[in-house]
Amino acid sequence: MKIIDTHTHIYLEEFDADRDEVIRRAKASGVEALLLPNVDVTTQAPLFNLCDTEPGFTFPMMGLHPTSVDASYVSRLNQIEKALPLRRYCGIGEIGIDLYWDQHHLREQKIVFEEQLRWSRALQLPVSIHTRSAFAEVLDSIYRVGTNGLRGVFHCFGGTMDELEQIRQLSGFKLGVNGIVTFKKSPLPEVLRQAGLEMLLLETDAPYLAPSPYRGKRNEPSFLWEIAGKIASIFETSMDDVLETIQKNTFEIFDIQCNEF
Repeated sequence: MKIIDTHTHIYLEEFDADRDEVIRRAKASGVEALLLPNVDVTTQAPLFNLCDTEPGFTFPMMGLHPTSVDASYVSRLNQIEKALPLRRYCGIGEIGIDLYWDQHHLREQKIVFEEQLRWSRALQLPVSIHTRSAFAEVLDSIYRVGTNGLRGVFHCFGGTMDELEQIRQLSGFKLGVNGIVTFKKSPLPEVLRQAGLEMLLLETDAPYLAPSPYRGKRNEPSFLWEIAGKIASIFETSMDDVLETIQKNTFEIFDIQCNEF
């Protein structure tokens, strides 16, 4: 059985000591591809290095993360834009709006997010959207840019029934499900049942948000199976059904060609 981690950051320094072992465990477990959203200018080099080392297994995205947006956003965004012609990317990401940590740069975050949505449409690439304490603001920006030609995933989805319905109305968007769904008090399982298996993608967001029983530890792509197992339990179906449907969902959003190994 094969599975794709649609959102992981294993190029970050948290994996510098044992990245090869993490990749070996991922492949041995049946993970066939890792999709790697960028964070900011400082992460471009390690992202590219990993993709050069593991072609056909790792696939880069390019974008500026909302928590890296501040008053100097113009120069940072320009540097990110200069990287767009350098590679073949599977998406624009990780982009969005985050008001959980800091609300002082909402205006700048919206400008940056909307510009990157325009890149997505111009390049016909999907977006990986980060939204934290900012769902209404993210939707406002999407509608301001225009939904025509946009597709992608709401990464780390943990929203309400109402938010689910608003995402449905966009069309062309899936929900990225990670370790949060395995937490004991998470209300997410009921929301996902209403969403349906056809709206879901699997992701780890490694090194963050490790699923149970690894909660509190560094996350890694091989833990994706815990999330897939939880999804099978939620929908009372087989793992084969989960993998077949979610693999189809993944390829509807992301244009990638995985290696056989």
